[in-house]
Amino acid sequence: MTSPKITLREVPPRTVWALEQAGVHPLLARLFAARGVRSPDELDDGLARLLPPTELLGTQVAARFLADAIAANKRVCVVADYDCDGATACTVALRGLKLLGARADSLHYVVPDRAVHGYGLTPAIVDLAMQKKPDVLLTVDNGIASLAGVAHARALGLAVVVTDHHLPAKEDDLIVLPDATVIVNPNQPGCGFASKNLAGVGVMFYVLLALRTELRERGVFTPENQPRLDTLLDLVALGTVADVVKLDANNRRLVAQGLKRIRSGKMQPGVAALFTAAGRDAKRASGFDFGFALGPRINAAGRLSDMSLGIECLLTDDPARASELAQMLDGINRERRDVESGMREQAEAMLDTLMPEGDAPPALAIYDPEFHEGVVGIVASRLKDRVHRPTFVFALGQDGFLKGSGRSILGFHLRDALDLVSKRHPGVLKKFGGHAMAAGCTLAEEDFDTFDTAFQQVASEWLDAATLSRTLMSDGPLPAQYFNLETVRSLDAQVWGQAFEAPVFSDEVEVISQRLVGEKHLKLAVRHAGAVRDAIWFGHSEPVGNRVTLAYQLRVDEYNGQQRLQMIVEAAR
Repeated sequence: MTSPKITLREVPPRTVWALEQAGVHPLLARLFAARGVRSPDELDDGLARLLPPTELLGTQVAARFLADAIAANKRVCVVADYDCDGATACTVALRGLKLLGARADSLHYVVPDRAVHGYGLTPAIVDLAMQKKPDVLLTVDNGIASLAGVAHARALGLAVVVTDHHLPAKEDDLIVLPDATVIVNPNQPGCGFASKNLAGVGVMFYVLLALRTELRERGVFTPENQPRLDTLLDLVALGTVADVVKLDANNRRLVAQGLKRIRSGKMQPGVAALFTAAGRDAKRASGFDFGFALGPRINAAGRLSDMSLGIECLLTDDPARASELAQMLDGINRERRDVESGMREQAEAMLDTLMPEGDAPPALAIYDPEFHEGVVGIVASRLKDRVHRPTFVFALGQDGFLKGSGRSILGFHLRDALDLVSKRHPGVLKKFGGHAMAAGCTLAEEDFDTFDTAFQQVASEWLDAATLSRTLMSDGPLPAQYFNLETVRSLDAQVWGQAFEAPVFSDEVEVISQRLVGEKHLKLAVRHAGAVRDAIWFGHSEPVGNRVTLAYQLRVDEYNGQQRLQMIVEAAR
């Protein structure tokens, strides 16, 4: 892995002062200001501060339609996606519609099999859904680019409500929307919703908020007896963090509210069971738990097995059943880690042949017939992190085509790159879609070399030396008076994530001792601000000099009931 350059975040002093005057802790004021917070209002995580559903285009039309459907006892089939966002969005839709009056026997769902059906509302998924005898298809976390699937559903006489957050399809550089009954998506043309970063589960939650308002106006509920939709916020928070969408102020509010509920013991039985299966303490729940403990266990079902396992875990109200399903998901996740580990070793060996001198090409495309389609995205992410290059990893799908998943670096829009490849080489990409940092595509095995060359060509044109240089953003030195357990607790209580990253401090230290533990982790004792501190650099085995600047996160290490501070090293200079 190339060593990153440690770059200090800019901190606007006037903003820090204003936040401090509003009562924000000085350290937090500095951290928030460096992440773009400009006023104390942005830090108010109360539900009343959420952007109103009326500003999200299509919610009111969807609310009227769904209110009519509930009144007429129409059969609704939710069409889910096979990742954590899709699973939580499906669960929120089914639980929310039931709360708002839909009969349980009128609610159904289908979820694609990644290997068999592919992504989105395809004609094949419509046919699968028809087995439920629906009147309405309600997509969650998909559908905005499903032109053929929506057309097929409408031809069969179904109404289609699309709720999604992905970018629409383009034909000849023109945006094309599916012929749905109604579309709710902050990224559709004409939508002025201020948060374009809602996850699929967030979009569905907003539809439910609008539906509740519509039912209230129809006299079905009063403000006093209306259902509590905040009971779904643990699911909204989980799906939002797991989908790695930008945590803008609105998303941070959704996540903060979900975390508060979980920490106070208010959560779905499936969420509680997943915390137990992952060995995490729900009373101290954090965004880290969503992204690295719960989310991967749900995602594993969609990668290696059947995502309905994940959805059923989140849907059940029986704690014993939830525990059983969570343990199954934990086992599938262990299998996923084994598959991923083997694939990653194989891919890294291929990397060594692609870059014998250690210099990576401007972009990478890796394929081996033995690769597993379910984990290509994870392996692409690992390789991208290692070489800091846009990376695609391909596996052979059951239909005989290569299925690729890509991950990108800042400054390189992956979906736009695929679009350019498709224009320069018509017919090579059978399907493609995604967004700036992650995308997917399908191509014939014989076209892999053409794609590889074309993808590298786009990267060589778009990327410069600055973009290709790995940079680690640091919050600078941590004052000695904040090097304590209270600081860690205060930081852990905040919502950190994509585009609102957890703090990384950087200090010059004297290295007193260093040794390898577990054969691949560097354990250090360093002198910092006159005191000796513990530090560990996971996955790094090369020794460092006697005086270095360490970039690190501050964590609490618990062992035999004892708590001690530890610097988790990210980089050294």
